[in-house]
Amino acid sequence: MRSSYLLTLLTLCSLPLTLNSCVTQATATPVSATSNSNSILPTLSNAQKLKIGNKIWKNESAGKISGLTAWNVGEEFPSMGIGHFIWYPANYNGPFTESFPAFIKYAQSKGRTDIPAWVLKSPDCPWQSRASFQRDMQKAHLTSLRSFLSSTVELQTEFIMYKSRAALKKMLRTVSTSEQTRIRSNYAKVAATANGTYALIDYVNFKGEGINPKERYNGKGWGLLQVLQNMKTVSSGQAAAREFAASAKRTLERRISNSPAARGEKRWREGWHNRCDTYAKSL
Repeated sequence: MRSSYLLTLLTLCSLPLTLNSCVTQATATPVSATSNSNSILPTLSNAQKLKIGNKIWKNESAGKISGLTAWNVGEEFPSMGIGHFIWYPANYNGPFTESFPAFIKYAQSKGRTDIPAWVLKSPDCPWQSRASFQRDMQKAHLTSLRSFLSSTVELQTEFIMYKSRAALKKMLRTVSTSEQTRIRSNYAKVAATANGTYALIDYVNFKGEGINPKERYNGKGWGLLQVLQNMKTVSSGQAAAREFAASAKRTLERRISNSPAARGEKRWREGWHNRCDTYAKSL
């Protein structure tokens, strides 16, 4: 059942124009449950990873090449790749989990030899401000990075899936035995649908695992753990996907309410809610 659901998702996911041709030529194959008993997510073919990756890319930056290297107004750091992986400048220790260096290490572990040399020599983001980053947007460093990132969509998707699988194990270690059962159950219920599988992959990349003590406002987190904890009791399948979407919106609404006024997080409400709405829809 899960295979047919996921194939429906992968068939109908819309893709950026620049990648339509290569995806069209790829043949989707059935997915099978991973042999790792600690992971509830299915194993995907390369074509399927590419399609889901493009969905995430659309969520983050409308599938635009320019969006692969971005520094949002009001943020202290740039975001790279289809999943907008955070990269902190030197001497900045922000409250969010930094993920771009981890992706580069993942790419190296997979044998990629086309990572721009300047990236490998830069443990920290070399730009100290959004203004300096924007001035260099069309220069060699960022142009070469966008080229690398646009050619590694399925690899970035693998990395995001790796984070989601790892997230479940990490989350379970932070809660009581009784709550472990509920978290795993909710995760499995959501993963039983195509859009639920996509939601679990996307949300952990979008807002993190929820276990970083720095990622709190007034002691309240907003990651995948909190969304799963805040879900109401529902049956497995589409009802669980809809409740996951609703719980995500409630969790993010709580984040906005608790956030420092200076961050102006209300401006992101509509976009965040629209993204969560995609989790509830059959794809």
